[in-house]
Amino acid sequence: MIKRIGVFSSLVFAFLCYQTSAAQNPVVWADVPDVSTIRVGDTYYMSSTTMHMSPGLPIMKSSDLVNWEIAGYAYDRLVENDKMNLENGQDAYGKGSWASSLRYHNGMFYAATFSATTGKTHVYKTRDIENGTWQAHEFAPVLHDNSLFFDDDGRVYMIYGGGKISLVELKADASDLKSGGTHKVIIENVNEAFGENEVGGLPGEGSQMHKINKKYYLFTIASPKSRWARSVIIHRADNIEGPWESRVALDYTHIAQGGLIDTPEGNWYAMLFGDRGSVGRIPYLVPVTWQDGWPVLGEDGKVPDKLALPDNETGMQGIVASDHFERSAGQRPLPLVWQWNHNPDNAHWAVLNNPGRLRITTGRTDKTVLTAKNTLTQRTFGPHSSATTAINVQHMKAGDVAGLIALQNKYGYVAVKAGSNGQKSLVMVRSILGIDNEDEKQGIVGVHQLSQAYETLATLGVEQDRVYLRIDTDFSRDIATFYYSLDGDKWHKIGKPLQMLYTFTKHFMGYRYGLFNYATEQAGGYVDFDYFQIGESHDKPF
Repeated sequence: MIKRIGVFSSLVFAFLCYQTSAAQNPVVWADVPDVSTIRVGDTYYMSSTTMHMSPGLPIMKSSDLVNWEIAGYAYDRLVENDKMNLENGQDAYGKGSWASSLRYHNGMFYAATFSATTGKTHVYKTRDIENGTWQAHEFAPVLHDNSLFFDDDGRVYMIYGGGKISLVELKADASDLKSGGTHKVIIENVNEAFGENEVGGLPGEGSQMHKINKKYYLFTIASPKSRWARSVIIHRADNIEGPWESRVALDYTHIAQGGLIDTPEGNWYAMLFGDRGSVGRIPYLVPVTWQDGWPVLGEDGKVPDKLALPDNETGMQGIVASDHFERSAGQRPLPLVWQWNHNPDNAHWAVLNNPGRLRITTGRTDKTVLTAKNTLTQRTFGPHSSATTAINVQHMKAGDVAGLIALQNKYGYVAVKAGSNGQKSLVMVRSILGIDNEDEKQGIVGVHQLSQAYETLATLGVEQDRVYLRIDTDFSRDIATFYYSLDGDKWHKIGKPLQMLYTFTKHFMGYRYGLFNYATEQAGGYVDFDYFQIGESHDKPF
């Protein structure tokens, strides 16, 4: 029987949470997709996808399922190749590593993923998920959206695929495929759960396998043929090889893909994500009850806005953070909230003290900011957020461009551009995707090419070496607005607002704030970023 907390205790707990201030959905209003969640003792851990960012495969931790902080990454650099290194005209936008599977077994943490950029399936493991070193294994082929699973009998599997779901056996340490082990299709078509006339749409993928009370439960995400409705499909079986029975477990505002998690008290939830336009794919926590051996997701088929859990009003402060680039002895150069756009060139950036500042030096020339190395990023977040920086541009070379970007394929930035004879200008620039009715589109748009063109919407001469830059994002309208200041106090709009678009498969990520410096004529110039401040508004940074 599923362990349950008593009705009276549940009601008391819920009452106390609502009296203080209930948690809100989404539990993280930022791009944290493809979530895989586990509990070890009283601590929850969750892995996610950041594709072309480095370090990658982020691990977050929480004591209450609603307030999360970044605890580390499974890898520092996924692979050394031209795509991840932005070399020879290649890139990994929208690729890198995809959906991961986080597991804990016999004192070891495992994080499995796969990558079209490497052509491999990757398994990382460590005994200390927060401070330990991850041991890396990789093998072919690419096992799409795999779920690592340790069965009670000691056998280890991956469940993977899109539409058709397969089972493959691994070695006991999950380091490779097991020679002669089980390898078979276990579900011919996930989408049959929608009914015979609805087979089609998004093929079932995003597998996450659970075993509860001797039954196997496989979670996938799929959409029916007649409409775009990303939904949770659950398959259930008494044997891992089948036969399987299925049902549509949740069809509500595109909240899907994820799996089950229980609390020490015996309450059950599903951690899923929802597509939410330009901010990205964001996590929702869904209450789960049990009926006839099936998990029932939500309340009357809906995901509640409030949860009987502790307040998570300040929860974003574990996912993003301001940084004055001041470091004490023994501190990491960059806090865990930061990720580089692709692999960084470590010879051309540094965090310097007295005063604290981030220095980015150009190491080559580039045509656009999207091909430039060493763009340092943090997530944007909803419903509103703002990022501000101060930049010293004294040592830029002619043709250099440095500033603050709202990073996606449809990007916009406010920056300083260096001209000849030491002249400098403040500029506001946005990219051009080259798609029909580009300025009228909103939300999620299919774009499979990297933006190569851009337009400069404002140019203002500037004579001082220190300037202040700011971007405000409003995800109720998917609008980014750009500002500059000459004193850090009085702000002026520059250029035009950017209609933010979530493009996939190229980029395939929610907007990020980024600090950048790239050269168009000669390498060797540098800028110093004095600080980066982020918050719900520019005057209330975290």
